[in-house]
Amino acid sequence: MISDTHGLHRKLALPNADILIHAGDFCLQGTLEEVQDFADWLASCPHQHKIVVAGNHDLAFEQTPDEAQSCLQNVAHYLQDSGITLEGIHFWGAPWTPKFFNYAFMRPRGEAMRPCWAAIPTETQVLITHGPAFACLDTTLNGTHAGCEALSERLTHLPHLKWHIHGHIHESYGVQAQGAERYSINASSCRWGEEGLNPPIVLQWYLDT
Repeated sequence: MISDTHGLHRKLALPNADILIHAGDFCLQGTLEEVQDFADWLASCPHQHKIVVAGNHDLAFEQTPDEAQSCLQNVAHYLQDSGITLEGIHFWGAPWTPKFFNYAFMRPRGEAMRPCWAAIPTETQVLITHGPAFACLDTTLNGTHAGCEALSERLTHLPHLKWHIHGHIHESYGVQAQGAERYSINASSCRWGEEGLNPPIVLQWYLDT
């Protein structure tokens, strides 16, 4: 699991895994050229399945969606308010975050965010959003919780959810248990104000037999 690589994806040392997930912000400026470079790198990765969600820096996916999505065609499963079932696991992906300056896939904080999450199916087991839920690995450098309150409320209505994978807040990289069987995973690769990259996060999913 990776996120917020901001053009530095080629510097990552990826571990072996069945599914590679990127939770958005693979671009820095959001150009189609950056998207194509990311797609070329992604195509070279050996993982059997690849899932991608856009982030606020991936502006091409909002400004020129057909061209941007075509770069990932036959390379990865691009999820934008959509889902896929792989290996019997139900995934759902969405790019939205509360408004912060003038970036992509942003809505005003509060009531305007609720429709962004309403479509998440109740059977979702792995949720991939670019931004975190409120108070779940969302703390900025100044101690502010930047996560989405509306998303946090929606999570309470997803009884089958096991993993919520996100990024966006570089300072809160890591894994946090949310009860006995649910985890919040901030997979931000770039560090805030520091050189170097955080390592990809690897988790094991045990399939029912």
